[in-house]
Amino acid sequence: MSGQGLTVRALTVADRLGMVIVDGLDLRVAPGEVLALAGPSGSGKTTVLRAVLGALPDGLTRTAGVIEWHGAPVRAPRRWRRRTVGFLGQDPASALHPLMDARASVGEALPRAARVSGAERALAGVGLDPAAIGHRRPHQLSGGQAQRVALARALAADPELLVLDEPTSALDPSALGLALDLVRRRRGDGRSVTLVVSHDMGVVSEIADHVVRLGAQRGQARPAVRDRRHVAGNSTVTLRVRGLTLAQQPGGAQLLSDAGLTVTAGESVAGLGVSGSGKSTLLRALAGLHPAEHGHATALGEPLSWAVADRDAAALRSLALVGQNPMDALNPARTVGAALLRPLRTLRGLSRQESRAEAFRLLAAVGLPRELARRHPAALSGGQRQRAALARALAGGPAVLLADEITAALDDRTADLVLDLIDTLRRETGLAVLTATHDPLVAARADRVLRIEEGRLRHSHAHHDDRRPPVDAR
Repeated sequence: MSGQGLTVRALTVADRLGMVIVDGLDLRVAPGEVLALAGPSGSGKTTVLRAVLGALPDGLTRTAGVIEWHGAPVRAPRRWRRRTVGFLGQDPASALHPLMDARASVGEALPRAARVSGAERALAGVGLDPAAIGHRRPHQLSGGQAQRVALARALAADPELLVLDEPTSALDPSALGLALDLVRRRRGDGRSVTLVVSHDMGVVSEIADHVVRLGAQRGQARPAVRDRRHVAGNSTVTLRVRGLTLAQQPGGAQLLSDAGLTVTAGESVAGLGVSGSGKSTLLRALAGLHPAEHGHATALGEPLSWAVADRDAAALRSLALVGQNPMDALNPARTVGAALLRPLRTLRGLSRQESRAEAFRLLAAVGLPRELARRHPAALSGGQRQRAALARALAGGPAVLLADEITAALDDRTADLVLDLIDTLRRETGLAVLTATHDPLVAARADRVLRIEEGRLRHSHAHHDDRRPPVDAR
């Protein structure tokens, strides 16, 4: 079997300034094996995948190294990818064509004669109902549903080489188990090669035959959840919602019915629910990006229009959304620094010099070096993009942060850094946080938990010893 499978020799990647991102990496994955790349955010995991596939973004260059497939150098990477590779990236919603429905997106990977039946089998194989999901476009899918549609497309043609970049982020437990089973089926079949990036060492230990750790920090366990009782909010209401009814699409099936919610200054409220239950849709509606069927809302005591186009400057500043897909918030044509400067100038009215200093402070606060301000989003890792999107959301000085799975693409150390930052802002500035998450450790930091079940918001306390009197979800 020598020479069979995927071999990477002395892979080196540098940015346009000559800074080495990946330095002399060797990899070997034989048929029937799963190799996992692990390491902290920014350690180069996604860059390795892109370099192996011959698809590095602008600003990054492979300066040395050889990629071999079954013992022969890969000389025409685009043709090789089309014939051999199934790929799932970190931002599945971005990878799905906005004008194509789920069935057509999956069918793209299949021969024309097998597109309809093959797409439906692939969707069912990842736990989706083709009749319910097949006609939906990406904006009509939840984050977890988009992730599974993209996974179905990657698997549809049964590729020899499957490349998965954080395939389990933002998935609910049942979908996570399904994704792991799909990878396990490829192990030991004598044909399939699988290359996985994940910051979740629990996932890695379950599915990988070999693990390559990148970056200086290795084997770090996630710290125990800290006591958050003294971070809790005060009695000032920052967000109030009454009688909110939301549909998947205007006039369609309801996701939420007659929902109510009150969030006070400094308070953290976590929204839990299975993929597709409406967690992300609720946050997007509050941000003015999804129409409400019925309901009323106030922010800082002032009426809040449901359409973002109808909101004045004060309303625009009062709520900020950081979503599952940071590419939605970061213009690919603008540098990270430019993305931060815009809200600092327009929403906070800072001078050019003040905005520049504040932009660097925000980058440092989310654990990013100031050098990344010069990079475009495509040249960042998934975790770096997520933190840049958070910095942009915080730049306007919001009263309420709407956070949708913001730790899903982060390693444990970076996730704790980001959550600690948010808790500091809650304590020092009164920032209120409404988050959608599948991560029980994120939910455990919250003051209250809202479960979205059968179209209703159900209130409960987080699982820590919080002696404050209960606050009604409505």
